[in-house]
Amino acid sequence: MAKTFSARMIKTLPGQNSPQSGLLMLYYKNMANGRDRILLVESDPVVADLIGRQALQSVGYQVVVVGDGNSAIARAVQWNPDLVLANLNLPGLSGKDLMVALQAQGLQMPVILLANRGQEADIVQAFRLGATDYLLLPVREAEVVSAVERALKQVHERRERERLQQQLQQTNQELQQRVRELTTIYSVGKAVTSITDLSLLMDRILEGAVTVTQADVGWFLLRDEDKKPFVLVASTNLPNSLGAVRGKPWDDSISGLVAMSGEPLSIHGEPLKRFKISSLGQAALIVPIKAVSRARRHVVGLLVMMRRAANAFSTSEQHLLEALADYASIALTNAHLFRAAEERARSLELLAQNARIGERINHDILNTVRESMAAPISAAAEALNKLGKDPTARWRADQRQLLSTIQEKLDVLHQIVEAIPTPTSGDTRSTPAKLNDLIRQAVTRAQKLAQPNRLTLTTELPPESVTVNVEAGLLEPVLDSLLATAMRLNDSGAPVVIRLEREKDGNVHLVVRIAGVVLPQADVERVMNDTYPMTSPSAPRFSGLGIRMGLIQEILSRQGAKIWLESQSGKGTAFHLTLPPALQLSGKP
Repeated sequence: MAKTFSARMIKTLPGQNSPQSGLLMLYYKNMANGRDRILLVESDPVVADLIGRQALQSVGYQVVVVGDGNSAIARAVQWNPDLVLANLNLPGLSGKDLMVALQAQGLQMPVILLANRGQEADIVQAFRLGATDYLLLPVREAEVVSAVERALKQVHERRERERLQQQLQQTNQELQQRVRELTTIYSVGKAVTSITDLSLLMDRILEGAVTVTQADVGWFLLRDEDKKPFVLVASTNLPNSLGAVRGKPWDDSISGLVAMSGEPLSIHGEPLKRFKISSLGQAALIVPIKAVSRARRHVVGLLVMMRRAANAFSTSEQHLLEALADYASIALTNAHLFRAAEERARSLELLAQNARIGERINHDILNTVRESMAAPISAAAEALNKLGKDPTARWRADQRQLLSTIQEKLDVLHQIVEAIPTPTSGDTRSTPAKLNDLIRQAVTRAQKLAQPNRLTLTTELPPESVTVNVEAGLLEPVLDSLLATAMRLNDSGAPVVIRLEREKDGNVHLVVRIAGVVLPQADVERVMNDTYPMTSPSAPRFSGLGIRMGLIQEILSRQGAKIWLESQSGKGTAFHLTLPPALQLSGKP
């Protein structure tokens, strides 16, 4: 049988009306300022009033009082209190039965039991069922408040742990999302620098855009010129019913507006329903892709992201999509430059092929000229020789002088024909050239023209081999032309000396000197600018075929070399050629 308690069973502290008592109640009231909810289950209305109203409500707690276990269960389910304060001896369901029923309903609030002395066994059973604390009747008001405060402190700490755990979980999720976003941005950045297939790169960029914005549908639009329609170059989760075909024009009724404004657009909910793409979702984010052309930035593409739910894209997601749009702009610029480089390479290759064909044509023409002129010149010279030696012919002195002049000119023509270079096999000879060997070979070729003109060529070469990183095919005509020009300028018949040396600063120095010839400064300038006569009036002779001085200077300049002409009294006239220090002297001849 349930036992009830009178008001005398609730004790008060000594000096309850003292200032110390007031300060204590104020302390508890401040502790309860969170308005915690307490369900008091007590069948005795006097005890319920003293505990509920006087002890707990007075310090700020929200208290609901019920008198039996069934009412307590219903109220707990409806109100979800922070704490249950229940008498162990209730009518109907006991305090222990109430605890079992609350647990069966999934309610995990702490329970403080009110028990009589002598019910220690029931209290132990209640603790096994999950009771938080107990109070023995009669109980002081301060004891009630203190026990409630201890229990609620545990509730607050548990809730704070749960809150911190949820916050930590949310932070971890956000951190993982940021890591995924950074990983995606990084992978797209690597793809921009490593993937040359523009179609594959567009797919990677769109895949990254869908990932960082957490979109359900996405597509990538590009156009070649401002007035041309946008073309679908990549898509994700676009339904086939829309007839979207990769590489074909695509109009979603909203991308054109973004292209005109040049600014990103985030739209969701009711405003989106005006546009055709609203059938794909309820939120859209569109970011333009800009490129620089003719000193201005214009929209060349669009990244369009959509969500099926009316969940607007965040500012952070918009910034991430703009970063990917910048990557797309870089990729498009790189692709344009790559195509331009390829076209230039093809153009240069075509020019090189044409140059090689032109060179072969020139060689064929020179070979034909050489072969065609050799026989007639030889026949004419032989006929002229026979005519001059014919004993029956009676030539006057002036006629014999004419025959001699004709013979000299035929000899010059023969020398010219012999000087025409024989076509090579097409070897570019791009390996480093040994300058000593090239000089010896050039002198050997020039001797064929020097000997008939009673000129001598001598060399002063170092014992070590001078190797330069210049194509031999370029140095050969330069050396031949320098020797030919030196012989052409040599009116005195003085020796032509070719000297090769290494200067203190490391430069390779080549000198072609005519010791007995001094030119006026005006003639020095005429030689260097190709206005000097091809033959000397005082010594008309053929000194060989060669390239002009302007081309020689251009060839040497491109190879990092220099050439100049000096003419001084006592030193003669000399061509000087220097090659840069990077060209090393090495080895032995």
